[in-house]
Amino acid sequence: MQLPTQLKRAIEQQSDRIGLKQLVQAATELSDNYRFRQGATTRFIATEAHRIAYAATRMPATYAAVLAVLREAKRLLPDESFASLLDLGAGPGTASWAACEVFAPLQKITLIERDRELIRLGQTFAAQASDEVLQRAEWLAQDLSQVISFAQHDVVICSYALGELSLSQARQVVQTAWQAAGKALVILEPGTMKGFALLRQLRADLLVANGNIIAPCPHQQTCPMPEADWCHFAARVERSAMHRKLKGGALGYEDEKYAYLVVTKSPADSATARILRHPKQHSGFIQFQLCTKEGLQEVTVTRRDKEAFKQARKANWGEAWSNHS
Repeated sequence: MQLPTQLKRAIEQQSDRIGLKQLVQAATELSDNYRFRQGATTRFIATEAHRIAYAATRMPATYAAVLAVLREAKRLLPDESFASLLDLGAGPGTASWAACEVFAPLQKITLIERDRELIRLGQTFAAQASDEVLQRAEWLAQDLSQVISFAQHDVVICSYALGELSLSQARQVVQTAWQAAGKALVILEPGTMKGFALLRQLRADLLVANGNIIAPCPHQQTCPMPEADWCHFAARVERSAMHRKLKGGALGYEDEKYAYLVVTKSPADSATARILRHPKQHSGFIQFQLCTKEGLQEVTVTRRDKEAFKQARKANWGEAWSNHS
């Protein structure tokens, strides 16, 4: 996965203004703060160099995760159309760029972000988008934890933002976001035990509010994941030369781990089952760990079942699976 050409070019233009040495230092500071303080990266963005470094190092990864989630939502809702998007805790607008690719044609986009400088950066990026709706999107400088209500939009997305709040604040924001969601609510958090624990609580709240969980879960029951484990997935990101320099990485790619929920207002079909780990390939058989409507299951597909085995060889972690029974 790569960023849209216009967004990639806009980030490179801003990076050239700062200079490589300063950006490397800023990227290191952001990484250290994220790793050692166990908080969201955006909480520690203090300078222009930090903002550009964040865009260069984190936007590709978060874009890839959001794109994967929205594509799955679209796959499960093939006949649904979305005219308006509300992007909560928008940062520089990453989720809105992904939504424009998946849900086109959107007619209205509203982005809410508390950091006015990130808003300015996001507007600079959006000005170069090919999508006119993103170019003229409305940006609001607001703190999510202080907002009493949001204007209704067809789909509301909250990407990598709730982890910056206390649990009580996050639950209140999601309650308010759910009221504003005309058709669907999408939530993403880092694919860590902490990120999943937050989503597990929010999932329970949304079920009480009569939400329909369509992804990743194949059921509406209590989450069956053991306390010592967590449900998460990964999106592969192709690293640019600038990205490798700022992160000090030798590989041409990285895998962004994320956890997510897609919740709809109206009943909709979910996957029959979801692949929770990389399938284990053996000689003559493949093993899967699945979340199913009956709970967690270990499933083995043998070469004797030709059609299922053919499907199993192509199956990947995070995908839906329909041959578990």
